Amino acid sequence: MKLNLVPANTLGNCLTSAIPLAAMQRPTLSLYDKTAKALMLALLFCCPASVFAANTWNYHQESDRLSNRTFSFAQSPLPPRGLYDNLRLEIICKDNTLQVAVEADSLIASQGSAFDFEYQIDKNPPVTLQMKTFKDTKRRGYNEESAKRMVDDLLTGQAIFIRVNTMIRTVLSAAMPLENAAEPIKRVVADCGLNLSDNAAGESVYSLAAFEQDFAKLPSEQQQQVLSKIQKIITETQKALLIQK
Repeated sequence: MKLNLVPANTLGNCLTSAIPLAAMQRPTLSLYDKTAKALMLALLFCCPASVFAANTWNYHQESDRLSNRTFSFAQSPLPPRGLYDNLRLEIICKDNTLQVAVEADSLIASQGSAFDFEYQIDKNPPVTLQMKTFKDTKRRGYNEESAKRMVDDLLTGQAIFIRVNTMIRTVLSAAMPLENAAEPIKRVVADCGLNLSDNAAGESVYSLAAFEQDFAKLPSEQQQQVLSKIQKIITETQKALLIQK
């Protein structure tokens, strides 16, 4: 009899090969604990690292086949399968020019054609910009003019939601985490010799949503004190703006 052996190179195979025989029996409470610990250890040793790194941003360097020039890019993870369309973001430095690119499995537009691209960082207002497909593909587009602004936005958020408006009037959408995006994106920006904005280079912007959460935790007396200080700041800012006019 000939046996066909399938290597355990996927998360599903890892789980199947890692579960001990005891887990197939009716478990007790203590057996749950022992089985969980054994399962986690088995996963760490038997599963390839790529399975666990699939949801992270990555930095790459490659050479252009035509010009033999090296270029770098930070690549986003693919969104969860079944929830969104297969879209991937890239921040590229090529010929000392910064680009933001989007790639899809589906048709976007004819080669060299413009299309609308939208992105939203966390709960901030969405931003619309125009992209253009590359001359050799209908499924991949880029933008250079707004690349720096988008990079600054990416580095101050926790997640991004994107939409691509295609030539056949369908909308492709995806959501991606940004928690591991900072390091690879900053390397690409450095390759292009560009400086990040103060907010992108340092801490994240204190958003209105974060303020409302912190404000709700304060006692009513302290809330009133905070509101009085905010009112004073706004009044002084308005006066300064009137003087400038």
